[in-house]
Order: sequence, then structure tokens, then C-alpha cells
Amino acid sequence: MNPATNAQRAQLAQPNITPMYPGIHRTDENEEGPNLPKAPLNTLLGFDLETYQIPLDTLMPSKRIQDGVMSTRKYKQVVSSIHEIGLIEPLSVIQHDPAKSEFILLDGHLRVLALKDLGVHEAPCLIAKDDETYTYNHRINRLSTIQEHYMIRRAIDRGVSKERLARAFGVNLSSINRRINLLEGICPDAIARLQDKQFTPDVTRVLRNMKAARQVEAVELMVASNTITVAHADALLKATPPEQRTDFKPTERDKQRAPIEQIVKLEKEMSQVQTQYKDAEENYGSDLLNLVVAKGYLTKLLGNDAVKSYITRHEPEILEHFELVVNTVSMEEAVQQQLEADGEFEEPPEAEAPAQ
Repeated sequence: MNPATNAQRAQLAQPNITPMYPGIHRTDENEEGPNLPKAPLNTLLGFDLETYQIPLDTLMPSKRIQDGVMSTRKYKQVVSSIHEIGLIEPLSVIQHDPAKSEFILLDGHLRVLALKDLGVHEAPCLIAKDDETYTYNHRINRLSTIQEHYMIRRAIDRGVSKERLARAFGVNLSSINRRINLLEGICPDAIARLQDKQFTPDVTRVLRNMKAARQVEAVELMVASNTITVAHADALLKATPPEQRTDFKPTERDKQRAPIEQIVKLEKEMSQVQTQYKDAEENYGSDLLNLVVAKGYLTKLLGNDAVKSYITRHEPEILEHFELVVNTVSMEEAVQQQLEADGEFEEPPEAEAPAQ
């Protein structure tokens, strides 16, 4: 007699647990199929092939739910999504003792709370064969902002109303409109650089005030520094030359006050700053590694009294540089100490205390 599977034992222990799609998986070897040679099944499935409807009151949580989770935005979005379009991903459960009617909930604790709030008494579940609490959604990257935009636009094209999308996402209608119009006025090159990034729709709102070439430069700077934020975009907009902005309307006074030579000079300085920033970012890792290696070597070298005495007598200037490297904690401190030694570093002026 062949041993029963976990799912079969669960059915015997809990008669009201029923498969959702009985017979959907072929088990008869004589059943017609593709005319291809069969390979031996040398992999172990993590779940039973059937999906079962299981009462929620038989599910025991495997972890403690934090206090106040039901008031979080994430939980409210889960409730809105289930209310509008239903449960998308089945719960993951396991039954350690087939003789009992209880199941251990491996994944889906928030969904269970949301289902109970909505008055649902049972849910589709996948019965796992081990309890390592691994599910595929734990290893899926979140949708990028642009991918989310395409998804919403596709849903709109297929007849889904904006109001229903807003309820499903748990946001207001204006937020959906901002996501729909996310890429309006953004050049293709800038879109390509933001394709797999996450950012708020307000970032592209700021970028629309720049012309295409400046949009690409601004996006490259934000991506390079890994700070794709509204504050960074707004700072870049303020540093953008007037002729590279779409929202700039110079007055007669501005036209008389801003000679073309100053504008050209500012453009060159901005280009030099951007080039220096990229070079510094590319070389920072190797420079830091060289500093660490040099610091360790010089520490041992100056620990030798004979060597230190010789350098002190013959090359005192080199000794100062060696001690500077040994006493350095970070790259920023090394640059600051070097500027102080050259007399080029100035302390920032202290702000005056406000009058009481």
C-alpha cells in the first residue's frame, strides 16, 4: 500500500478542506500527452500540486504580528487590493500532524488578517512539504516606478477605471493620475536610465522643467550618487542654466544683466564639476584601498626607531607626509589635512546666534 501524500492525509483529517481544481494535474501515465520521451523526476516539489480551500480559523500563525500593523499603509493597501480584485497569491501552510485539523501558516499573515477583516472565512492555500518559510515572493524584486507606470497604463487601456485602481492601490485619484502621466515630457534617453529605478512621480515633475539634454545629465548625476529624490532633482534644476530650462522666462532686466560670457563660463564650470565628480566616484574605491594598504605599511615602517631616526635627520618633509597618512582615518580627513598643510583650507564662518 503506497503511503498517502500530505494533501490526502489532510483531506482525511479535515473533510471540509477541498481541492479548488480537482483533476487539473495528469496522473495517469496512459493519458495522452506530447509525443516526447519522459525524463525521470529527479527534483522535489516544495508544495503539493493541488490548491486547497482551508478555513481561516484552522490556520495557526508561525510568527508574532507586530502591534499597530493594522494601522499601517501597507496593511490598508493589502485590504484594498483583496477587496477590489481578490486574493492573488495563495497562502502557504504546512500540516505537521495529519491527525489534527490545524495548519501552520508559513506565509501570508497580513493577508489572513485582511481576509478576516473583510469577513472571509476560508482562503486558497498551498500545502508545503517543509517548513523553511521560503516562498517565491521573498525573492522577487519590487516593480520599478516606470514598470508600475506601464502596468497602470495597460490596465487603463483594458478598461479598468482610475477609481478602481486607486481603491486597489489604496491611494487617492490624484496619485493614480501622477503615475499615469509619469513620463510625459521626459526624453527617451532619460527614461532608459531610470528604467529599473524606484523614485517618486514628483522627480519627473521636476525633470519636465529641463530640456532633453539637461534631463539626461541630471538623471546620470542622480543615478551615479544613488539619490533619485525630489530634493536632488530640485537642486539640479536650480543649478541648470536658464537656456536649458523649459520653464524659464527671462525678464528684460535679466536679459540686460546676464551677459553671454558669464553664461558660457558657468556652463564650462558645471561641465568640469560633473567630470571631476565622475572621476572621483570611479577612483574612490581604489584610492581608499591604496590608503589602507599604505597606512598599514607606513605604520610598521615608522615603528622602526632606526628608520624613523634616519628619515627625521635626512628627509623631515617626507616624514611629515608619512605621519599624515598614518594618522588619517578617512579619505575626507586626508584631503582636509593636506589642504591645512598647504594653507588652502579655511574654516567655515560660524553663524551668529539669533537675537533673543
